[in-house]
Amino acid sequence: MGDLLQPWHLIVLAVVAFLLFGAKRLPELGKGLGEGLKGFREGIRGITDPTPTAPPAQQQNAAPAPPPASNAPVEPKQG
Repeated sequence: MGDLLQPWHLIVLAVVAFLLFGAKRLPELGKGLGEGLKGFREGIRGITDPTPTAPPAQQQNAAPAPPPASNAPVEPKQG
């Protein structure tokens, strides 16, 4: 029972996964698995942490943008 994850077993699993999903799909599956694990860890961390952290405040512009300059009023064409 203790010999379930030998290097030979992992190689066989990798070959089977390659045959089932193909070379294009494997990186997508790995990325999805990594994102899922990251979300799971963040969720577990949120459950165990009694004090929730607030998101950082966004920086606001110190000087507001000046209004657009108008040189002269535009007269509509008559015609």
